[in-house]
Formats: sequence, C-alpha cells, structure tokens
Amino acid sequence: MNINLKFKCLITVALLSSVSSFVFINTVAASTEKNVKGTNSRAPEVSAAEAKLSFWDMPFLKKAYIDSKPANRKDGIAVGELGIDGGDKDMIVNLAQEIGDSKHGDYDSLLIAHKGKLLFESYYQRARINLAHGQASAVKAYTSLTLGRAIQLGYLTMADLDKPLVSFLKDLDPTKFVEGAEKITLHKALTMHGGLSVSSDKWKELEKNPAALKGQGFVQALLEHSAPITAESQIYKYGNFNPPLVMQVIEAVVPGTAKDFIKRELLDKMGITNYRWQTHVSGLPEAGWRVKMTSRDMLKWGSVVINNGKWNGEQLIPADYLAKATSGLIKPTQDWMPETYRYGYFWYQANIAVGDKSYDAKFAWGGGGQRIIAIQELDLIIVITGVDSEDTIMTQVSKTIIPAFIK
Repeated sequence: MNINLKFKCLITVALLSSVSSFVFINTVAASTEKNVKGTNSRAPEVSAAEAKLSFWDMPFLKKAYIDSKPANRKDGIAVGELGIDGGDKDMIVNLAQEIGDSKHGDYDSLLIAHKGKLLFESYYQRARINLAHGQASAVKAYTSLTLGRAIQLGYLTMADLDKPLVSFLKDLDPTKFVEGAEKITLHKALTMHGGLSVSSDKWKELEKNPAALKGQGFVQALLEHSAPITAESQIYKYGNFNPPLVMQVIEAVVPGTAKDFIKRELLDKMGITNYRWQTHVSGLPEAGWRVKMTSRDMLKWGSVVINNGKWNGEQLIPADYLAKATSGLIKPTQDWMPETYRYGYFWYQANIAVGDKSYDAKFAWGGGGQRIIAIQELDLIIVITGVDSEDTIMTQVSKTIIPAFIK
C-alpha cells in the first residue's frame, strides 16, 4: 500500500507523540530480573541504562532475534513450537530474516500465535521483548473494547449505541450547543461519523485555555464551536475528535474513573503491567493514540478478539458487541486506503485473498505498522510493530504468513 505524503506526516507525528514525555496512567520500568526470573528466555531485554532512554535513542540490536520456540515467561501466554504445533517453519523464518535485513520496511517485531499458543517471536532494530512500543491509532481499538467491557458489566446496553452521545454526559449545557448536537451517537462516533467541524484555528484558540477543556468541558467546547451537525457533515472523517468523545461516555457511565476502569477491568485481568497510557487534554485517558504496550501484551488483546470476547474463560467483552465492532460496517474513504478494507467500531476488517479462498481478518491498525490481526477461521493471531512510513507489511501477511498456516 502506498501512503500519500499527508498521511506519512500524520504517521510521523503519531509515532513521535506516542513516545514523548507526558503524564502516564501507569509506567512500569523495564527490569530484566523481574521479567525473566524463572524463565529461559534468550530474547533481547532492555537494560537498566536503556530503560531511561526514549524509544528513538534505543540502540539497534546487533542482529535480529528470531525464535521459533518462544520461552514461557509466565505472563499468561501459552507457548509452543513453530512447525510442530502448526505453521510452515521455513516460510516464517525466511520472512523474519528478510524483515531483519530491512527488505520489507522498518519493522520492530513479528509475533504469531496459533491455536492458543505463541509459536513465533521476533524482534528487530530498537525493539526488546520487555519494551513497551508506541501503538499509534491501534489505541482506538483498545478504546472500543473498553466500551465493550462497560456493556458487558451492564453500565451500557447495545441499544445505547444509537442514543445521543450527549445524553450520557450530565454536566453539559445544551442551551449553548450548535444545531444537531444530538445527532452524534456512540455508533456514529465509533464509525468516525460524528460530524463535528471545528476549524484548526478555533481549536488552537480553545487550547490556550486548557482548564476549560477539563472533563466534559472538552465536549462542551466542541459542541459550542462546531459548525452545525447535519446529515451532510456526518460522513466518514477519520479522527475528528470521535475517539475522545467515546472515552467521555466511558468516564461518565463506569464507577470511578475511566483510568481506573481500564486498569481494573482489562489490563489487570489480562496481566498487562508494562504499559504507558498518556492523559488527554481533558484529563481522561487518551482514546486514539499515545499509548505504549509490549508486543506480547498486544497478543492478549488479539486473543480476546479471536475467542469471541473471552479471556481465560471469562467473558470480558459481549460477543454481540465484538462481532459488530470488528465487522465491516462502513467503507473508509481515504484515497490511500486499500479497496477491500472496511471499518467497524475503531477496528478494521478485510477479506484477505489467498489462492482461490479468502479469510476474514479483523485487525487493529496504528500508523507505522502497529497491527493486531485476528483470523478466527485459522485460529491465528499476528502481532506486528514498526516505524515504517510506507507500511506495506500486509503484503507479506497475505503472501507468506497466512499461507504458512493453511493446510
């Protein structure tokens, strides 16, 4: 996929912002002793000195780390052996070596799980097994699952997805809203159809008074200064304040804060401790970017998706919400977007053709190459991280990785 210059710039901004210094929900310093105690992992680890560096200052690995029999790190991830427990070892290892030689772009990790076991793990360039990696827009997919968790626990219902988003926010003054504010529903926001239109100049002006943007003041400002919300404005427009609007609803309906809810109801349950989740100007957790997570922990989110919302037998996300969230509800309109890609609730969906058959792939996607790809028919999860502006790795997913797991 060739990405135009404008989107390349957006990717660069996203990657740089995802590793800059902000306020984090949680930061767990990399500790070699803590992370490998009781395991036989040979994977590259962040040293104490490296843990203090920014991602961009991290020294490159002397050579790519490629492992077709990943170690059991006692992190909640079952492991196996590529070739023995599934997959064509030669195909995957050859691809990994090509990635290590930068033949397919600038990628940092490739992990593959099949039938509930991690069978392949590789790290390149600046990546380390215990280094949380910037997620860019893959964070939107995590926000969607957080909303799903709120539905699972009864704080929202599926019917609420079609209610006015402002109906959940009780601290707003609707007398100051622009016309049509009630047209924004959770469904519209989750599919990037919110319809807001706030000029960049006006937003820069509003940002000069950050105190007024705290909490629901952020939504109030948007709904006071947007152009009217109409059927014509509610077209697909990526970003456009939609993810933070969804996070505002989560904050409003769950007990305590959205920050605590994410940690308690998702991250803690999946055993995710080595992460950084930055804070939005509203004071809420970021909803669309500025999160860092390890590649192994990305795999856990994929496991929830491929297991119909379950983690270790517990239903974290309702199956009906997840099915809708990861289905192709609408067609994205960016001119660089592949023709077969569709969009659900902050998740992508595509039918990937391999030979005379196609496979339903559901995936989180962040600029630079952050991907969690779940193919239920093959019981296959693929995790990729990278800093590649062209981001063409999906060609290798369809050409090599998927075929390696087709009998």
